Amino acid sequence: MIQKGVLLVVSGFSGAGKGTVVKKIMSDYDNYSLSISMTTRSPREGEVDGREYFFVTKEKFEEAIDNDELLEHACYVSNYYGTPRKYVEQQLESGKDVILEIETNGALQIKKKFPEAILIFVTPPSAEVLHGRLAGRGTETAEVIAERMKKANEEALLMQKYDYILVNDELNKCVENLNTIISVAHQNPKNNEAFIETIKKELEVYK
Repeated sequence: MIQKGVLLVVSGFSGAGKGTVVKKIMSDYDNYSLSISMTTRSPREGEVDGREYFFVTKEKFEEAIDNDELLEHACYVSNYYGTPRKYVEQQLESGKDVILEIETNGALQIKKKFPEAILIFVTPPSAEVLHGRLAGRGTETAEVIAERMKKANEEALLMQKYDYILVNDELNKCVENLNTIISVAHQNPKNNEAFIETIKKELEVYK
């Protein structure tokens, strides 16, 4: 019997290293699948439909919204972005643990539609470390860094709505902790409904 996978939604401050954590766990373990978003923007050079994104028309995207085919969606710079429900559910049914890296508002949208999703918020050990990481990139102005720190203040207000807080201090340890969280989530009754029904039927003969 294939055990249904777990949907993992990862958010975090800009500079917390959530993207690095996701890439690392994808390379270290073979049971994870990265969710593919749907978008109305045009493909960039080298991008392939169904690999980087599902590229669709605005009309198709709005149809998906109307038919409740998206777990979450948002509009950025006149283009829609969203998470297709069907793709995620297919991956989960095949036994894959699906990782979705997304901002806080989208994560909370998903939790409403998909309560069994595990919400993880990635954070550095302190605000000082966060500021240092942003400055250490050497690619952003002081004004941009200040805006990112201001945004972090707003995102911090939503941290308690997440299921787990993951402190990214040492990358390997952080990834190990993330994998442990998923391993534990697999023991949740919500992720073992098929097994529960099977053993209930087997036990009926002993009534």
